[in-house]
Amino acid sequence: MTTAVPQLTRLDEAIDRGTRRLLELQRPDGIWVGELESNVTMTAQHLFWNHLLGLRTPELDRGIANELMARMRDDGTWAIWFEGPPDLSTSIEAYVALRMCGVDPGPEARAYIRREGGIPKSRLFTKCFLALVGQWPWQRMVPIPPELVLLPPSSPFSIYDFACWARQTFVALAVAQSLRPVRPADVDLRDIGAIPGRTRPPRRPSPLRRRAYAVAERWIRERQEADGSWGGIQPPWVWGIVALAALGYGPDDPTLRRAVDGWEGFMVRDGDRLRPEACQSPVWDTGLAVLALHACGVPADHPQLVRAGEYLLREEVTAKGDWAIRVPGLAPGGWAFEYENDLYPDIDDAAVIALALRRLGIGDTAVRRGLDWLVGMQSRDGGWGAFDVDNQAMWLYSIPFCDFGKVTDEPSADVTAHALETLAQEDGYEDAVERGLDWLLAEQERDGSWFGRWGVNHLYGTGAALPALEACGVPSDHPSVRRAVAWLDSVQRPDGGFGEDIRSYADAGWRGRAEFATPSQTGWALLAYTAAGNAEHVAARKAADYLCAAQRDDGDWDEEHFTGTGFPLDFMIRYHLYRISFPLLALGRLRERLSG
Repeated sequence: MTTAVPQLTRLDEAIDRGTRRLLELQRPDGIWVGELESNVTMTAQHLFWNHLLGLRTPELDRGIANELMARMRDDGTWAIWFEGPPDLSTSIEAYVALRMCGVDPGPEARAYIRREGGIPKSRLFTKCFLALVGQWPWQRMVPIPPELVLLPPSSPFSIYDFACWARQTFVALAVAQSLRPVRPADVDLRDIGAIPGRTRPPRRPSPLRRRAYAVAERWIRERQEADGSWGGIQPPWVWGIVALAALGYGPDDPTLRRAVDGWEGFMVRDGDRLRPEACQSPVWDTGLAVLALHACGVPADHPQLVRAGEYLLREEVTAKGDWAIRVPGLAPGGWAFEYENDLYPDIDDAAVIALALRRLGIGDTAVRRGLDWLVGMQSRDGGWGAFDVDNQAMWLYSIPFCDFGKVTDEPSADVTAHALETLAQEDGYEDAVERGLDWLLAEQERDGSWFGRWGVNHLYGTGAALPALEACGVPSDHPSVRRAVAWLDSVQRPDGGFGEDIRSYADAGWRGRAEFATPSQTGWALLAYTAAGNAEHVAARKAADYLCAAQRDDGDWDEEHFTGTGFPLDFMIRYHLYRISFPLLALGRLRERLSG
């Protein structure tokens, strides 16, 4: 025991510094929110749709060009994530946007794009954006029939087979594709495979198509959020704007006006650089901050936690959305991820916010509504997806226009684990917990880890699964727990830290491994160790030592790598608060366990 005293003292110091820093980062309205950083396609696409609507300004062009040039690597390419491999579609969109802004990215950028096959080899989304600016013919891509919106949910195939983010995007994109809006950009891109000025006018619509346009327009308008977005995320938002413009609406249309104006709140001005966020995460970030601070000993009646709790209670979802198509009798509840997203609450936020409010001792009625909703969203197999029930029509990936990433929302280990960690601590949900636990145990990989759908990757899945198993009463000597700990031991770095390369989504050899360690991923591993009953073991102490040593003097941590996931490999995220929330949550829980 004498050897534990210096370690605990150092742990106390790290927690105190980190707690002060996280409290400093709270906004006056009680919210924690960090930038949700993605890749340069968001910036390039911002230029493309502003060009289509005639909204470009010299200031906009300069800010976008500065951002794109700052993100270009030395070899003239752009990647989907920090230090990732070059990506053709990402590089094409950045290159075209720069040329439209009057900036030549240089011969290396051009040579890479040409070497990889140019625009003809790019993804559907890239071709669609280039069609908007007159550089690719609309008719030379796989069409998405707008008539899909006419198929009822009960039919063998409908838009509700797609994940919520995909269905919102596809409905709007189908309208835009069939109407073929173009505002030509005065730039010659034929050297990278562009086919300018060749879009043919759309055919005269049939009665069925005219009906599809009317239904799609109504569908789009009904799903706009209070901030002007659709789902609080970029793809359906941008294509909702384009679809309404293609239907002939202008700035006097209130839906279109709200959509365009709402983008201002998503813009990040970084000196002379400008970029939009693909999404914003105030509810999620605030819930995680509350859990971390509570674990670190900040009392529930602390004024800043009181303000955070009040904010979270105001954000409860009380309206039905598309999720109710599959469970029409389920009452609304839970929480969404974003500032304004009343139609698409998600399981992760419903679970994490309910847990945070329990820690604060407030909002019992709201928590109960959220947990009842959460249980109602459990899929038939016992697991939970993020937004929908039984959304696992995997055959959709054989459709040619599904080439941009995830289009289904099947149950995942991390989401299921978060649901279980919360539900298992409540009375009245025993059946749902039993089914979910069986599903989670069956999902464990042969190497002992769990897959991480919404974070990178097996460290995230395992860091979620073991706290869930502990909450469900699974003993620390259970074979699944021991296998998970053995896997963590096998991938811990000599310095005690943990890191996982995004390439693990495609190459199992990178599971739990990387040429770097990150604070957030080390925090996930430490959470797993602590939940598994290994708080006093050498590996957990080494992980804590790594976090203490890597902490900055101001209590924060540095983290450049992307550890969040939108679509595995296709859309990765750097949550700017993960670097502090998860290390603090892990260190706080470790201290609780060491203190008995």
